[in-house]
Amino acid sequence: MEGNSTVIYRHFIAPPRAFTQFSHDLIRHPRLSSDAVRLLTWQLSLPPGTRESLSRTAERARIGGCAFTRAKRQLKDEGFVHERRLQGAGGLWVTQQLVSNVPLSEAEALKLLAQMPVGPAGTITTERVAPPQLAPGRRSPAVGEPTPPPTDGHPPQNHEGNTSNQPPKPPEADAQSPQPDGDSEPHLPAARALVDTFPALSPDLRHIPRAMRPELTKLTARWLAAGHPPTAVRTHILRGLPDDGTPVHRPGGLLRHLLSDVPPPPPPASPVPAHRLVTTTPAHPDQQQQPPGSRLSPRLAGARECAGDHVQPLLFRPVGDETHCPRCR
Repeated sequence: MEGNSTVIYRHFIAPPRAFTQFSHDLIRHPRLSSDAVRLLTWQLSLPPGTRESLSRTAERARIGGCAFTRAKRQLKDEGFVHERRLQGAGGLWVTQQLVSNVPLSEAEALKLLAQMPVGPAGTITTERVAPPQLAPGRRSPAVGEPTPPPTDGHPPQNHEGNTSNQPPKPPEADAQSPQPDGDSEPHLPAARALVDTFPALSPDLRHIPRAMRPELTKLTARWLAAGHPPTAVRTHILRGLPDDGTPVHRPGGLLRHLLSDVPPPPPPASPVPAHRLVTTTPAHPDQQQQPPGSRLSPRLAGARECAGDHVQPLLFRPVGDETHCPRCR
C-alpha cells in the first residue's frame, strides 16, 4: 500500500520598505490564539508615536468583541500587554496601555508606564517633549542710581498672593461646565432623577460631591436627548468602573469623564405602538371551546401599558389620555 507525502517549499522576498521584524517565539507562541497574535503584531507594526488603542486595532483587524476580549486577556496573562487606570489633573481618568514585543513583568511595565506622561487631552505620550526655549528679550537700561535694599523693618506684606487667609469669593460659573442646549433642556428633570440613582450602582460611587450633581445632570441630559435610554447610561457607567480593584478617589471626576463624550444614538427599532389599551370581552356560552386562560382577567379592563423605560411591561390604569405611569411622570 503506497502512502502520500506532502512537500512544502518556501520562497521569501524581502520587502523593500514598511516591514517589521518579529521573533519566532512570538509567532509560534503555544498559548496565544491567532487573534491574539494578529492583535499584537498589528500594534507593533504601527508607526512610532501612533496613539491607537487596542480596541481600535481590533476593529480595524476585523476581530469581534468576544474574540477581542479573549485575545486581550491572553496577551495580558503572557505579559505582552499591561494597562492601568489613573487620575490626572482635575480628576480626569485615563487608561494607559503598554504593548511590548517581549513579555514584561508587572514591575517592569509600571516602570515604563511611569515614564509616559499623560497628555493634555487624555492621551498617552510615548516621548517627552521639551518645552520651547524662549529667547531673552531686549533689556531697557535702568534709570537712576542703584539703591541697596532696606535693612530695617519688615518687608511689605502682599496679601494678594496669600491664599490661606483670603476672604471667600462669590461663586463663579465654571467655564468648562456644560451648558444645556435646546434639545437637552427638556430632559433635565429625567436626568436629575437618573443622577440620583448613580450612587446605588456601585460602592465606588457612593460619595459623589453634591456640588457636581448639576454638572452631571447636564451631561446626562445630553445622553437622553441623543436617544439613549437610562439603562444604556447606567450600563455605560458600570463598564467604565475599574475592574482590577483600584479605588476610586474622585467618583465625580470619573462620572464626568465617562459622560463627556456622547456616542451616536442607537439605531431606530421597528415601529411599535406607543401604548396598548387592554380590554376584555364578557364570556359567552359559544366560547366554551377556547382553552382556559385565553382571555384576560376582568381586573385588567381599561389598563394600559406604560410607554416609559421598564425592564418588563408595566400596566397601569389611566385617568385620562396619559401614556406614562405615575412613576414615569
